[in-house]
Amino acid sequence: MSKSIFSAPHFNDEAAAYAYVEARLWANGRVCPHCGVVGESGRLQGKSNRPGLWKCYACRKPFTVKIGTIFEDSHIAMRDWLTAIHLICSSKKGISANQLSRTLGITLKSAWFMGHRIREAMKPAGRQAPFGNEGGFVEMDETYYGNKADQPVKKGCGHKHAVVALVERGGKMRSFYMPSLRSADITDVLKHHVSEKAHLRTDESSLYFGVEDWFASHATVNHSKDEYVRGDASTNTIEGAFGLFKRGMIGTYQHCGVQHLQRYLNEFDFRYSNRVALGINDEGRATFALKGAVGKRLTYRTTRGQQV
Repeated sequence: MSKSIFSAPHFNDEAAAYAYVEARLWANGRVCPHCGVVGESGRLQGKSNRPGLWKCYACRKPFTVKIGTIFEDSHIAMRDWLTAIHLICSSKKGISANQLSRTLGITLKSAWFMGHRIREAMKPAGRQAPFGNEGGFVEMDETYYGNKADQPVKKGCGHKHAVVALVERGGKMRSFYMPSLRSADITDVLKHHVSEKAHLRTDESSLYFGVEDWFASHATVNHSKDEYVRGDASTNTIEGAFGLFKRGMIGTYQHCGVQHLQRYLNEFDFRYSNRVALGINDEGRATFALKGAVGKRLTYRTTRGQQV
C-alpha cells in the first residue's frame, strides 16, 4: 500500500512546512517584503526562534514568507494551511468549512475564512489570453444558481443568479457571475475572452444572435427540439462542467451568498483548468494554488461584506 500524501514532512512539521513554502515562493532568492532586497537576510537570532522568521541585513527588519500573501496575519499553523490547500485542490466537488474545521481542529469561523482565502489564491492574476487563439472550439452557455435573498421563493419558481461560462474543448474554463444577463453582457464577455480565430459553439438562445460574424464560425444546437449534437456543434462539454459545479455547490457547500459566488466559481474553474486530463495531478494543482497566494490579501471584514 502506498504511503499517504499527508505523511510528508510539510504536513506534519512546522519548520518543514515553512521550508516547503519558501522553496516555491522564493524560488529565485529570498526577498525582503519591506525593502525588496534579494538574498541579504539570515535567521533571526535571539529570543525568538519560531520557524520561518528571517531578518533583512539591508533594512534590519524581520519578516516571514507569509507577508504579502493570503497567509499574512494568520495564526493558523503553516502545516494546516498546506493541508487545507491540498484538500480543496484534490476534492473534485470542494470541501466544506465544517469538514475543514473537523479535520484541522480549528474553529468553524477560521475554517470558513481559510477557505475563502484559498479561493482568492485560485483566482486568475492579470489579463488572461483569449480562448481559441489557435483556432480551437469554444463552448459558451449560461446557467442559474441559488435564490436571490431579497425575493421570496415560490414553489417551483425560485429566483436564480445567472452564471455564464466558457470552455475551450480540451482546455480551460472561465465562469462569471452576471448580475444581469442581456445580449450586451454576453457580447462583453465574448469580446474580452474569446479570440476571433475561435469556432464558437452555443445553444439556440437569443443572447447569441448577431455574434456569428465575430469568429471563424458560430454553430448552435436547438435544445428545445431535443438536439444536443450536430456534427461538431454541441455544448455537452460545458454542461458537464456546470453539472460538477452544481453538485459541489448543492452537495458540499449547500449555501452561498451572492457576494461570494464568484470566488466559488473561481475554485471550480481552477480545478477544471488544472485537471488530470491536462497532465496536472493533485500535488501539482496544490502547488499552483500555493504560488497564487502571493500578492492576494483578504481580510475577514472584506470577506464578509465585499461583492466580488
